[in-house]
Amino acid sequence: MAGTSLLLVACARVDSFVDLQNFVDEIKSQQTAPVEPVPEFPPYEGFIYSAASLRSPFAVPLIIDSDSGIVLAQDVEPDFDRPREMLESQAFSELSMVGMLTRNGIFEALVEDGLGVVHRVGIGRYLGRNHGRIEHISETQLDVIEIVPNGSGGWVVRPQSLTLQ
Repeated sequence: MAGTSLLLVACARVDSFVDLQNFVDEIKSQQTAPVEPVPEFPPYEGFIYSAASLRSPFAVPLIIDSDSGIVLAQDVEPDFDRPREMLESQAFSELSMVGMLTRNGIFEALVEDGLGVVHRVGIGRYLGRNHGRIEHISETQLDVIEIVPNGSGGWVVRPQSLTLQ
């Protein structure tokens, strides 16, 4: 009986929050600064990068002899008479290797173009805008030889590769 009455006394409401209530009333009675309206932002305007199909400024298309600094001449030229293949309309940077197949011990690569379509390609096929010819396919990589302008009216060979994503 004594424990029950002690419990009831401990749970009884005690009005000892008068100082807290006074503080809250004082804060509420103070003037507040006006809130600035939310700023209006101009609508987003998209930007179309038009230089994606051009040669990267970070890729060196010239083969230079490091000892003499002379550009080595190469007697290569793309075959302009052959029919263009579907993946030659895509920039090399837009292509990605997404898989690999083997048929009778011969590797074929699965290449995704910039539109999300997957193409099956083999050695000797062309891709990229710089006359890139597939030279070698392994389980994880596709090696391409591109023929690019050297900047002085000629052409040079530039190796490229796609690795499996």
